[in-house]
Amino acid sequence: MSIPNQHELEVHGKEYVPDHGILIVPNRLGFDELLHLEKYFTGRKIVFLIEKGMVYDPLLHAHLEKDDVFAMEFSAEDDTEGTFKKELHKCLTADELVVFVPGLARYRPGHVIAIPSRVLKFVTSTGAPLLPLFVDRPEETCLSTELLRDVERIVFSFGRPLQREGANLANYTENVLIAAETAYSNRPILKSHLAYEILKGLKKHGATSRIIDGIDESELRYDKLLAAAVVFSKAISKWTSKKRVGIILPPGKAGLLSNIAVLFAGKVPVNLNFTAGESAINSCIEQAGMDKFITAGRFIEKMDTFAWPDADKLILVDEVLPPLKTKIAISLLLTKLQSADAIARSLGIPKKGGHKEAVLLFTSGSSGTPKGVVLSHRNLLANVNQFGSRINLRSDDIVLGSLPLFHSFGCTVTMWYPIIEGVNLVTYPSPLDTVRIVELIEKYSISLLLATPTFLRGYLRRATKEQLASLKLVITGAEKLPAKVAESFKRRFDKDVFEGYGLTETSPVTNVNLPDLEDDGIHEEEKLPAHRPGSVGQFIPGVAVRITDPETFEPLPLHSSGMIWLKGANIFEEYLNMPEKTEEVLINDWFMTGDIGRVDEDGFLYIEGRLSRFSKIAGEMVPHETVESAINEALEIKDDTRKIAVVGLPDEAKGEILVMLSCDKMTLTDLRGSLKGKGLASLWVPKKIIKVDEIPMLASGKLDIKGCEDIAKGSVG
Repeated sequence: MSIPNQHELEVHGKEYVPDHGILIVPNRLGFDELLHLEKYFTGRKIVFLIEKGMVYDPLLHAHLEKDDVFAMEFSAEDDTEGTFKKELHKCLTADELVVFVPGLARYRPGHVIAIPSRVLKFVTSTGAPLLPLFVDRPEETCLSTELLRDVERIVFSFGRPLQREGANLANYTENVLIAAETAYSNRPILKSHLAYEILKGLKKHGATSRIIDGIDESELRYDKLLAAAVVFSKAISKWTSKKRVGIILPPGKAGLLSNIAVLFAGKVPVNLNFTAGESAINSCIEQAGMDKFITAGRFIEKMDTFAWPDADKLILVDEVLPPLKTKIAISLLLTKLQSADAIARSLGIPKKGGHKEAVLLFTSGSSGTPKGVVLSHRNLLANVNQFGSRINLRSDDIVLGSLPLFHSFGCTVTMWYPIIEGVNLVTYPSPLDTVRIVELIEKYSISLLLATPTFLRGYLRRATKEQLASLKLVITGAEKLPAKVAESFKRRFDKDVFEGYGLTETSPVTNVNLPDLEDDGIHEEEKLPAHRPGSVGQFIPGVAVRITDPETFEPLPLHSSGMIWLKGANIFEEYLNMPEKTEEVLINDWFMTGDIGRVDEDGFLYIEGRLSRFSKIAGEMVPHETVESAINEALEIKDDTRKIAVVGLPDEAKGEILVMLSCDKMTLTDLRGSLKGKGLASLWVPKKIIKVDEIPMLASGKLDIKGCEDIAKGSVG
């Protein structure tokens, strides 16, 4: 049977394919891919391995039944005598390639490994040497601004061969994700320029998509946003020669316009955390080397306690834009007539950005001085595609943008993603004003709500089931999702809360839980899980993971607990002007997250704590979050708001001791009495309690670790 000529094959990892017999295990394999695999291995005998009782594509099934095609059936349940394994090893001894052919399965878009774990567990436990193979169809998960070609790509990316005891499910998963990362990192879109892709997105979706400002409910179509950004960018170029421009604005039309205009001006936007203290802000400004800051007069009035830069350094959007109305009107006409390429040429926007700095974000400083995280064009375009391909919103869906623009999720997911993909956006400046946000969700039938558990508690207090009826997805991150919050949300609104994971350094999304596919009574294929409570979800496409010992960095099996390392096109470039800190966390393109966790057999990641939230006591690693959970349970703290926090302080005798901050007055005797019989080791019991009025928290809802440590040191010290 001939191969369809509308496909183009792209191959990575050719050097991993051995001359001897090996069992090739792909993450998926459709009819077209199988034909290309046969052609690629012309001259070598291939034996296809299929599972009895599995549903296969009719064309593929018919091909496997041809006289000149060799196929071998197996059944994990029936091979008690080891007959299948003997036949398999016989083929491998004869230097034949054995290719496992997965049956059809139902899964959500962007699912990396499309094989049930029970099947993979059997196939990877046969004792045969394994060759992981990642098969991809990039056109299935491309950005809306990507140029679709007549020739569709099929990608084969081979992983490292696995031998003897190393041939197991954990190592297969790790290596197929690495192979997937290799394939993903070679996508042409990653060489593009963020401003160029934003321009194309605004141009393509200009008449159909819009931003609605939740303050006054005024609307701005994307074509008008483009016109205003073109004019504003030219003014910015005249006002400063510096590389970076500060932006001090909440989510809204002004915030989005300013970010786009700065990019169009060939500069780097730096959204500053206006909830941070004066010293933190001054540190950010000094590190970034900025002399101009875009804001609004009305916002200055509201934030009168903020340490604003001098007036001559401020660019007030609400003052500079009105005189430019005529130019914007002309710009609207011109940008409608011009192509995206013509507009880009007139502004000097290059088509290539790649590893160059596109956006600078500062970490929250939860455990120290804010660090400047340099995110490249490649980083952000990768994450827009990765996240977008998993949640798979439609053009008529509406996203709520209330997370701060200085927050990595607010920057990538509720600013760049909607603009590039043409998704409608409703903005509101504060995620804490739940009464108003609930009104907006109901009025505009918002589909996607991104929040932190802290913000979700506000919905539990203020919203009704009817008001949140339109929500298709409620995704939470930034802090661990308490089971009580998820259960209460489900009970009250009949909406699941799906926890995700990411860091500023990962642009930010790396993992997300999503709704499992519903049983429709039609499809016979096995349904793969997309959601697992307690986890932060499966990895988005193009992200690889490794687990190591937290201290020695020695590799550990993926299913073991240890330090989480990530690799992908979305991993940041460097910490600004901090080469030593960059080298500490970026080693051979692998990023040390600082989080401790493990991956289960279905590829779900579980976060078990932050390394900074562990104490080494008498040689034992003690997780602060586990101690806090045990104390909350022992004290029967029903309220979901944080009442305690555990930190570690140096101790000459044991290395560290645990100190507990508590909003409730209690003694160590009371604490030990409550913990008695709860199974908490005496080593894990705090040695001092400090009464506080409230537990220090950051604006994002995260625990302010540095603030807690400062209180503890001041009290003990």
